[in-house]
Amino acid sequence: MKNQDKKIYFISDIHLGAPALKNNKERELAFVNWLDDIKRDASHLFLMGDIFDFWFEYKTVVPRGFTRTLGKIAEIADSGVEVHFFTGNHDVWVFDYLPDELGMILHRDEFKTELYGKKFFLAHGDGLDLSDKGYLFLKKMFTSKTLQWLFARVHPNFGVKLGMNWSKHSRVTKGIKGEEFKGTTNEGMFIFAESVLRAEQFDYFVFGHRHVLENCPIGENSRYINLGDWIHYFSYGVFNGEKFELKLYNYQGPKGH
Repeated sequence: MKNQDKKIYFISDIHLGAPALKNNKERELAFVNWLDDIKRDASHLFLMGDIFDFWFEYKTVVPRGFTRTLGKIAEIADSGVEVHFFTGNHDVWVFDYLPDELGMILHRDEFKTELYGKKFFLAHGDGLDLSDKGYLFLKKMFTSKTLQWLFARVHPNFGVKLGMNWSKHSRVTKGIKGEEFKGTTNEGMFIFAESVLRAEQFDYFVFGHRHVLENCPIGENSRYINLGDWIHYFSYGVFNGEKFELKLYNYQGPKGH
């Protein structure tokens, strides 16, 4: 396959292992099936945050589960696909295990890059809405090195249980429909992207976090994209060098069945 035939894939907010959801096994199998499908023509894979509903890496302990997911990502990275992982607000405590073990490139902040001649501004999106003062305070706590050190002193049996209990109260538990786009004058991340455009031109802004499925114009020649989620939409983004599309994945069950 020629390099120009390769595609770039984006996905976010899968929330694997979410204790509030009853279909975690099915959603993980669907995700792994999707990874298996896209590996044939992918040049890059961007995992845009909240892939896991809770993740904390102790120095010698990592959360149990997700074996199929981790193995498939490692397989894709080993095949030469460039895999990028953005920490979200649910998996902010990824440190060195996943990057080292799976061969992923880790991003804790926004990432500016050029792909097939187009400029991309990429981020999970948490903390970009400056009007969300409550969450900005929480993010400062979550990213505090002191608090991370203290939490790491807690026994994993209790620490992971505490994290999972906190996760039960997240907005993942609310309703059966995805979030709605608030409009260009009220959507905090859209307003942030507009402020970036005033200083530097980008062709695409790609975010997760909001569980919104949106692909709309911003500025004169740019696009604002929110990737949706794998709770309500089972959505992802794909860029073929000329066009960025949001698609829905139709899972037909495990292969071979």
